[in-house]
Amino acid sequence: MTKLAIIAGTIAVLAASASASFSQDVQNDRFKEVLDRGTLRVGVQGAFKPWAFRAPDGSLQGIEVDLAQTVADHMGVALEPVVITSANRMEFLQQGKVDLLIGAMSDRPDRRKIVGIVEPAYWTSGPTLMAKEGVISSWDDIKGKPVCGKQGVFYNKIAETEFGAKVIAFAGNTEAKQALRSGKCVAWVYDDTSISADLASGEWERYEMPVDTVFSNPWGAAVPLEEMDGIWGTFMAGMAYNWHKDGTLIELEKKWNVKPSPWIQKMHDELQYDDSYLEN
Repeated sequence: MTKLAIIAGTIAVLAASASASFSQDVQNDRFKEVLDRGTLRVGVQGAFKPWAFRAPDGSLQGIEVDLAQTVADHMGVALEPVVITSANRMEFLQQGKVDLLIGAMSDRPDRRKIVGIVEPAYWTSGPTLMAKEGVISSWDDIKGKPVCGKQGVFYNKIAETEFGAKVIAFAGNTEAKQALRSGKCVAWVYDDTSISADLASGEWERYEMPVDTVFSNPWGAAVPLEEMDGIWGTFMAGMAYNWHKDGTLIELEKKWNVKPSPWIQKMHDELQYDDSYLEN
């Protein structure tokens, strides 16, 4: 039986389940549309290495693109990555310009009212530090010392109130990172995904991310809200589950030289199905 035949059978089963038990608001159109079109359009970031960025040949590459490719492969269709921005990504999904979002969609209550954010989350991010190697070994090391930050970012308050740093806030990240290079501060406080991207760029030799994030805000793939409880949302929930279970996310960390995340390892350990009964 071909992959498409298997998928078609799966659709029939899921559709029957959907009609029997899901909300009347569920459309269940998108999954079939993608199969009929033969192309899966996935919204990804376009300039955020190593998550999604332009390679020298102009193609989009990165973690988000690799994850999107696994979805296309499982559906037996071609992948069309579409560059989205923070300002237009949810509108693109609502307007049907993309079928799926895999790109820095932090899971927040206000966003769940607009798009269908799939569980489990596939990544997380939160506040951490970048500093020259050997300068910082724990969050306690910034107490009473100057730390660079970006104006308006609430991570600055965490550095000040929880760890006693003296934050010097700049208008943009470029200015803040330049101040770190010139020695005006002992560290830069910002999001661990952005710091990981800088470290992976090769432009920050002899710098490191020496401390764990204070907390993690999950990132989820997103489908149209009306599809969340139907075939499309259910299928993507299974994809996200398997990204954790089969080690895909751990392998992508290695491939793209991202510092291993304790959260991803924890999810991999927890989302294992105990099939030891098969040995009996």
